[in-house]
Amino acid sequence: MKGVSDLVDVEAIEARGEPAVRPASTYEMICRGAAIDPDAPALSFFLRADDHRKPARWTYRELVRDITRTANMFTRLGVERETIIAYVLPNLPETHFVIWGGEAAGIVCAINPLLEAEAIASLLNASGAKVLVTLAPFPGTDLWSKVYRILDQVPTLVHLVLVDLSQHVRGIRGPVARALQRRECRRLHGRGGIRGNVPARIEVHDFGRAISCESGARLASVRDIRSGDLSSYFCTGGTTGLPKLAMRTHDNEVSNAWSVGEFIGDGIGPGKTTFCGLPLFHVNAVIATGLVPFSRGAHVVLGTPQGYRGEGVVKRFWEIVEHHRINFFSGVPTLYASLLDVPVAGRNLQSLQYGLCGAAPMPVDVFRSFQERTGVRLLEGYGLTEGACVSSANPPVGERRLGSIGLRMPGQLMKPIVVNEAGQYVRDCAVNETGLLVISGANVFRGYAQAEHNKGLWLDLADGRRWLNTGDLGHQDSDGYFWLTGRKKELIIRGGHNIDPATIEECLHCHPAVALAAAIGRPDAHAGELPVVFVQLRSGAHATEEELTAYAHRTIGERAARPKRVYLIDTMPLTAVGKIFKPDLRRRETLEALSAALAEGGIEDARVTIADSSEKPEVRVALTDVALTGAATQILGRFPFRFSFITENRKLRDEP
Repeated sequence: MKGVSDLVDVEAIEARGEPAVRPASTYEMICRGAAIDPDAPALSFFLRADDHRKPARWTYRELVRDITRTANMFTRLGVERETIIAYVLPNLPETHFVIWGGEAAGIVCAINPLLEAEAIASLLNASGAKVLVTLAPFPGTDLWSKVYRILDQVPTLVHLVLVDLSQHVRGIRGPVARALQRRECRRLHGRGGIRGNVPARIEVHDFGRAISCESGARLASVRDIRSGDLSSYFCTGGTTGLPKLAMRTHDNEVSNAWSVGEFIGDGIGPGKTTFCGLPLFHVNAVIATGLVPFSRGAHVVLGTPQGYRGEGVVKRFWEIVEHHRINFFSGVPTLYASLLDVPVAGRNLQSLQYGLCGAAPMPVDVFRSFQERTGVRLLEGYGLTEGACVSSANPPVGERRLGSIGLRMPGQLMKPIVVNEAGQYVRDCAVNETGLLVISGANVFRGYAQAEHNKGLWLDLADGRRWLNTGDLGHQDSDGYFWLTGRKKELIIRGGHNIDPATIEECLHCHPAVALAAAIGRPDAHAGELPVVFVQLRSGAHATEEELTAYAHRTIGERAARPKRVYLIDTMPLTAVGKIFKPDLRRRETLEALSAALAEGGIEDARVTIADSSEKPEVRVALTDVALTGAATQILGRFPFRFSFITENRKLRDEP
């Protein structure tokens, strides 16, 4: 099948049904993909962009062997069905071995290696991890330096498995890299080495040596993996404080991989090559450019440990596409904006069929410019960690509607509904009527590990199905295409008027000097919030804040949505996935707004900070004089934040 072209095709796939015997586990699904051609290339990896023409490569026979060896190593370490194996790793072949081998043995927990040490410790404790897989010391990397300092804070840890990055340095540089690795160990730990700096209760293992002792022929575990067994924990949600841990089952991941594969059709399969540049602690990389191609016998090219962030990867991306004959890749809007600055002239991109875009709405101007410049079909889609990965996308061989998140995946239900003020279901939305998006299907996760996060998560639509509240707003047109109109919690509410940030951002993205734009609400004592927008200019472009503000006022038809101010910033804050991180911008604007309000009220020397302990900001104000507390309380009381005062290092009082 060439892939989906319209909603009729989606319904036809559903009528045909999934295979009579669906894989019970992700391990079984990969084994079936490998059986298509065991000697076909499955996984390639290059450590540096400069070395991309000579990657390390695994056939499907070798991929399954090393996944199996990894699963057997975990089993030998005592891993069972409900044992948590945490991994804090960059993009490496070993990361895939750990993910799929770990799911075959127990439950894997993905942790962002860019987090600070304390955040890593918090997630390890929240998951109850027994095994941790991370990088051994290596020059130029700081991951081990963060991890070893918090090992004594995680009482559940029993095993530490270390991946040696020097083993990926090939040729004449290999011996030098291994010597540098040993020197780094001595620099950090002296003669005691790693063992002397790890709590005695934790056993230390070298990943490469450990799996080399295991059989890759079959799983050693006698465990019967059931489709409803938990397979993974992925961190999601939470803009401050501890993120939520989403609990996913084998059936969630297998079902989603099947539906995405059916949706794209022949675009992913034997002879096709996928590039993975998103981080492997994120579901997009793990499912869309991992399990999906592996399940269909396609070839995955893993580019540098840092993915798209690796030095030279974006700069040489079209060269990489041309050389490896990439057919498919997945990215986020900021990646596509960056690629607009990379010349394509002279490059043969005929192999490249699709680029999938998710994680955030794609600016219309970036979408249009990218397709015009490269000729690549962009499939803008939508998905959640809680829904395994992808829930909708523009059809690969049908009409791509600019600004739409496309058609729902086969086997998944998705619709907008009307809810009352209490968040309860009232009715389904009419065609083109905006409402709360809900999804249902085998891909929908079990829930969050922390029970308190499950409140309001599920909606009762009285149809016997389990519906997930996505928290997103959107509508569906008469042809089945969905249109995302904003995230409920990201709406800017100005005097009771709801403003979609995209209204402002799309306008600024049409300006030729603008690379990225992010609109947020600035706290205001009278209006509640006022719209402002942060802008990063294109390389070499020039525009002033005043010019961009005037431009926005001329082009935005909705008066309430016209930004009070445009801020120019050198670099937009991004998550490790490349998504614009609006909490940083909100924090900055909240601090500035509250400081300005205090100054206007005659309290000029107050120092305002925001605590990180919860998702709802808690403001702390340091005053130079206790007598100013009353006046400051009156000023801050007009804002919807909890606040407290401190003077001379002594806390005065809290205010609700």
